[in-house]
Amino acid sequence: MSVNHTRVPRFILLGFSEITQHQLSLFPIFLCIYIITVGGNLSIIITYKLSPSLHTPMYFFLAHFSLLEILYVSSTVPKMLSSLLSDCSKVISFSGCAMQMFCVLLFGGTECYMLAAMAYDRYNAICHPLLYNAICHPLLYKVIMNNVICTQLIIGSWIIGAINSLVHTVLTFSLTFCSNKINHFFCDVPPVLELSCTNTWINELVIFLVSGCIIIGSFILIIMSYIKIILDILKVHSRSGRRKTFSTCTSHLIVVTIFYGSGIFMYFRPKSSYGMDQDRLVSVMYTVIAPMLNPFVYSLRNSEIKLAMQRLLYELIKV
Repeated sequence: MSVNHTRVPRFILLGFSEITQHQLSLFPIFLCIYIITVGGNLSIIITYKLSPSLHTPMYFFLAHFSLLEILYVSSTVPKMLSSLLSDCSKVISFSGCAMQMFCVLLFGGTECYMLAAMAYDRYNAICHPLLYNAICHPLLYKVIMNNVICTQLIIGSWIIGAINSLVHTVLTFSLTFCSNKINHFFCDVPPVLELSCTNTWINELVIFLVSGCIIIGSFILIIMSYIKIILDILKVHSRSGRRKTFSTCTSHLIVVTIFYGSGIFMYFRPKSSYGMDQDRLVSVMYTVIAPMLNPFVYSLRNSEIKLAMQRLLYELIKV
């Protein structure tokens, strides 16, 4: 189907159409992933809300990050699930496609700087005990990471994500489209640019510039925080102290590696190098798999969360 005007009435998400015979078998897999993702991240939020011992900046950021992951995965997976069941569900309206792109970019951009905020919190929590004595540290840490600062970091992350999302969505849907068949399972920037009849060099330049500030900028902040953390950890003489601190940071770094690695691969390439088969796999990594891993990475590697969950479960059983 070919359309020769900008305002195409609708788009068709081809998704995994080339493996039609396996689409029904993919449905229960992605459904299970979605249920695990929502359930796991929701359990972290509930545990944080009902456990006063977890009301610290670290878990404040983790609870907001879990909420963000639920929103992020919900912006793509439900539509993908319906598309796997019926070809009629592959159709998405022009405005619906724009809204989906806006949401994906909003949540993705916000996640970048929320991860950076979490790294900054870890830096303050880990490095100051090494620089100051144990008596001064608690007061100093509470002054640096007070409620106002934590709230401002969360709001700032959302504002940056919204600006990034708005810029890309407006520029992308101002183009002229020659086709309405999106070779992807959701309305992402690269596959939608593929449908344009006009030169998209401005869009690609904006991706490099704006996304560069969002993704690379926040990534540099995270790396700088962890370089400082690692250098200070190496000064610790206690082997058990080093092991405990490294364990605290490793979970965050696992999430960062998966999210940023796939995001950089997806958005920092020229249009000519787009390959939708491999891009779909990469997109599944950062929009579906990474949000699912979050509760496992953070809860299974964190004794405080596990203890709080066990306590709440025990109280629930008693009732």
